[in-house]
Amino acid sequence: MNRTSSIPQTDIAPAAVTGNVALFLRAEAATALAGAVLAYHTLGGSWALFVILFLAPDIAMFGYLADRRLGTWAYNLAHTYLAPAILGLIGLLLAMPGLYGLALIWVAHIGFDRLLGYGLKYPVAFGATHLSWKIKQPEKA
Repeated sequence: MNRTSSIPQTDIAPAAVTGNVALFLRAEAATALAGAVLAYHTLGGSWALFVILFLAPDIAMFGYLADRRLGTWAYNLAHTYLAPAILGLIGLLLAMPGLYGLALIWVAHIGFDRLLGYGLKYPVAFGATHLSWKIKQPEKA
């Protein structure tokens, strides 16, 4: 018997994670958020800048005004840990420590979003993410 058969699935995207896996992912997000804030504090970053830029990755949602697929792509690019990791690496390679702070603000934002259950988007709907499935399922006939 397939143990995942009781998990709701669609033809478009898998259902979001549940149970202990969801708890572990939220704990991981809280750790990323706390670690980024602590590292930012240790670097002596400006808290005014932190507040101003904390929601900056959400600018990527404007991609949804053009097209749902473009919006999904832009949102996911701005909400993966890969992007701020690359920014931090560029800061290291170019000896530009100011980029570290920006990368940490970005990581904190992603951790905060994931802690609240906002995950990477599927193109089927804005509310369809890898952490939660906040779209109305079609009625079964």
